[in-house]
Amino acid sequence: MNTQETLLWINEQFSHTNELVQKTLEYEQKNIAYMYIKSLIDNEMLQKTIIKPFFEMANMEQFKLYVQALPQFEEVPAKEQVLLEIMNGSILLEIGNELCLIDLKLSKNDEVSSASVEMTIHGSQIALSDNLLTNLNLIRSYYRQPTLNIEYMSLGEVNQQKVAIVYDTEKVNTQALKLIKEKLQRVDKQVISAANQFNNYLNDKRFSLFPQMIMTEPPDRIIYNIAGGKVVILQDGSSQCLAAPVVFFDFMNTMEDDYHTVIISTFLRLLRYLGFFISLLLPSIYVGVTSYAPEVFRTELALTVAGSRMGVPFSSFVEVLFMLFFMELLLEASIRLPKAVSATATTVGGLILGTAVTEASLASNIMVIIVSAVAISTFVIPVNEMAFAIRIVRLLLIVITSIFGLAGLTLGFLVFILYLTSLDSYGEPYLRVYNYKKNKERSEGHL
Repeated sequence: MNTQETLLWINEQFSHTNELVQKTLEYEQKNIAYMYIKSLIDNEMLQKTIIKPFFEMANMEQFKLYVQALPQFEEVPAKEQVLLEIMNGSILLEIGNELCLIDLKLSKNDEVSSASVEMTIHGSQIALSDNLLTNLNLIRSYYRQPTLNIEYMSLGEVNQQKVAIVYDTEKVNTQALKLIKEKLQRVDKQVISAANQFNNYLNDKRFSLFPQMIMTEPPDRIIYNIAGGKVVILQDGSSQCLAAPVVFFDFMNTMEDDYHTVIISTFLRLLRYLGFFISLLLPSIYVGVTSYAPEVFRTELALTVAGSRMGVPFSSFVEVLFMLFFMELLLEASIRLPKAVSATATTVGGLILGTAVTEASLASNIMVIIVSAVAISTFVIPVNEMAFAIRIVRLLLIVITSIFGLAGLTLGFLVFILYLTSLDSYGEPYLRVYNYKKNKERSEGHL
């Protein structure tokens, strides 16, 4: 590669900005030249690593050997790659008509943060940071196996974000790994700001209701997924990562299940699945029973429900939709409002809504209880992506039940199960219990 041509080409690329800094150092028959983007470089590291040693070294040969021995040293690849490395925080250094790259990136987002999405009482409380190298260091520190492999690529035409694919070469599902690599190479987007976006870009079924990858942030869950043969995708600038392939049951488990005794863990899992079915079916059962088959209830309970609905001018279908609509608004408001006012606003809104609608006879007291039970049950689902999907399926089941009654609810639930069985996550059946021990043999048998 011609040194002068490369330097001229890089200068042309940055001709529209004043961010590119070019300097020449000369001292006692020694001279070097370097260029960098000033907002990306750690000036203190530049002083200690390059400038100070240059003036202290006896001759150019000694300085050249010193630079080549630096851990940040990198030989110059193609000029397009040089341009990308400069924009990633490297210095292009010219020594004796030879070019090299020194990584002196200034990082302000490399502090490990506390988990904010997947809250736990037991276990690790830390989460990923926005810095890719920090996250990889964290994973390496927890997963001490030489078989851990990391592959890099740059995606996004505009921001050219670095993406890391992390997996264990001995345990990885090779079929899923091959599919993920192929789909990543086909991603054609201008800007990719977070790893979570790959949940859409890597999915062949863009309108699939259920997630094909699981988003997570605690290192212990990431290590658990890698050890289970999953492929983990991290991106520079993103504090969450994606893991695939996944099955339905991955979204109903938490890392705390491994920190309790078997009896307690089993009880907590059963509680989550009970909350799942309550959140999914309870509103539809209410509509079906009150509108089509009140004889399903005991006589006393049927009379209580009927008495509660005295004066309500709407059918049970409209009543349920009315209450669920405002519940969804409260949930969305609790997410979007600032933390200082979100708890107060949603609590006051819920109290006013529950009291006012019953006093105005717009909804029954039992309906308020049902909506509260559904809201609480929705929060039991550990992963938000699955909770969002269940909220949509719940509305579909309510519509079907309002038209066809309890028979429609039964048929709709069976269709829901059949839909789940038809899904797969990178070759992994969605409703299959994941067998980590046989994962490697099975995935290789598919190839």
